[in-house]
Amino acid sequence: MFSPEGPTLRELAVQALSSVERGYDLLAPKFDHTPFRTPDSVLDAVASALKEAGPYEDGLDLCCGTGAGVDVLATVCHTSVTGVDFSAGMLDEARGRSRPAGPRVSWVRADARALPFSARFDLVVSFGAFGHFLPRELPGLFAQVHRALRPGGCFAFPLVAPPRPSSPVYWMLLGFDAVMRVRNALWRPPFVMYYRAFRLGEVRRELEHAGFRVDLRALPEFGSRRDGSPRVRMVEARRAD
Repeated sequence: MFSPEGPTLRELAVQALSSVERGYDLLAPKFDHTPFRTPDSVLDAVASALKEAGPYEDGLDLCCGTGAGVDVLATVCHTSVTGVDFSAGMLDEARGRSRPAGPRVSWVRADARALPFSARFDLVVSFGAFGHFLPRELPGLFAQVHRALRPGGCFAFPLVAPPRPSSPVYWMLLGFDAVMRVRNALWRPPFVMYYRAFRLGEVRRELEHAGFRVDLRALPEFGSRRDGSPRVRMVEARRAD
């Protein structure tokens, strides 16, 4: 699962026993060599879908990490791109990456649950970050994104279809979540990271309650499951007012 440049088991253990912020500060230099980084295939598919739905002027990558989503925004936004994350270590890595000429790029350290923006962006994206938010935090998170968008702006993110109970992946993720729950019951500070806490029905309902109009776009690059449903969708939530 990890390349030779990735973290050791000992480093992962230390990170997992830290807070989320401190854990990602420690992981940052090797994050791009772990399976936690969103695969390029997903980033490219989302970029293609956004190009069809665009154009956009100003974009925000929510929980940007080392900046892979900022690179997506740079291909579809004409004026500016902002990455926001609460890990200083991840932002340092993002700033250090070389990027081709394009829209103006800036970096902001902030908590996604308290964004320092109001009606500033036409597009907000996020990749692989929602497992760090408990279900009860979704209304506040989506309200922050709604506030950061201009009227008619779009909040877009990929969502992979959940594995079926007959799949080994299902049991692996279930086991991971169980271990994290035990860890958080016994150890402080907590490290919130749950793979099975972000479900489409609940997410769609909370987005609509926050004032979004929600559409689902299949990403055809990933094909369909046996029942014909898409393996990966892009959620397009537009600020309705």
